[in-house]
Amino acid sequence: MNQDIPETQRQVLLSRYPEGVPETSDFELAEGTVPRPDEGEFLSRTLYLSLDPYLRGVISGRHLYAERVQPGDVMPGRTVAQVVESRHPDFAPGDIAVCSNGWQEYGLSAGAIDLRKLDPDAAPVSTGIGILGMPGLTAWAGLLHLGEPMPGETVLVSAACGPVGCMVGQLARIAGCRAIGIAGGPEKCAIVKDEFGFAECVDYKTGELGEKLTAACPDGIDVYFDNVGGDVLTAAMANLAQGARVVLCGMMSGYNNTGPPPPGPSLIPLVMARATVRGLVVYDHEDKQQDFLRACTRWLQEGRIRYREDIADGIEKAPEAFCRLMRGKNVGKALVQFA
Repeated sequence: MNQDIPETQRQVLLSRYPEGVPETSDFELAEGTVPRPDEGEFLSRTLYLSLDPYLRGVISGRHLYAERVQPGDVMPGRTVAQVVESRHPDFAPGDIAVCSNGWQEYGLSAGAIDLRKLDPDAAPVSTGIGILGMPGLTAWAGLLHLGEPMPGETVLVSAACGPVGCMVGQLARIAGCRAIGIAGGPEKCAIVKDEFGFAECVDYKTGELGEKLTAACPDGIDVYFDNVGGDVLTAAMANLAQGARVVLCGMMSGYNNTGPPPPGPSLIPLVMARATVRGLVVYDHEDKQQDFLRACTRWLQEGRIRYREDIADGIEKAPEAFCRLMRGKNVGKALVQFA
């Protein structure tokens, strides 16, 4: 092996299935071997690890596509990594790429989702798994292609301080819409308004959410982009405008549940509003990635879109950072920066 590449690496494994909200004791730091690339593959060193709520579904076996993680497995995850050894025709040592190394220091490119090279001069490389990565594409496809906002309309998005929600609101603003966010706590609501440029942000943790949404959206909600489900979805549905579009993206409120899902909301408000409901699976929209990257990279460089990152330092902090994410304690895109 190349003398600069170690024979062993640190990895974070799932040690047991969580009961409810994950705890740090559900994971363990272990030592594993560093693999060698076969023909058509490259080996890369992890720089940034993306922590995402969908991983809770992967752990519980409820994700649409990914196989369930078993105790003793390395936790999966998207990463930004630097190529250190390559037998791939399109990648050379030193290149920075979006990979799927998971919660470990080194990984092979085989089986990676969204494998692509990054240009460090175009944007900070961490954005490749954030606002210019899958979260950003989720917002782009869900809002513009499923929500179809028109200038002057009201767009409401839940989890507005997160990487998907903040992007939805900023894209809505660029499209000439009035962006309204839902977030938890005064700090997050202030960030949504002051940094991301939303017209209003409703704090779901205080007061009656339905009444707050009525006040913030007096003419009704034309597009609702839902990231959480549960009571928030119910309150939003009660405030839909005629002809509203509802985009169902995530169900954060139920990710930590271990029992059967609770009964869903009444569908009567959807009928009364003549609303259209679309389910969003980002993998269906990979053909839109280049259009998304061209537009949003330019807007990021121009300062028309902004982002926040919540970065933990070191692989050993990954379990704690993931548990914070699943408790809603993060502010911005949850990442782990490897040493």
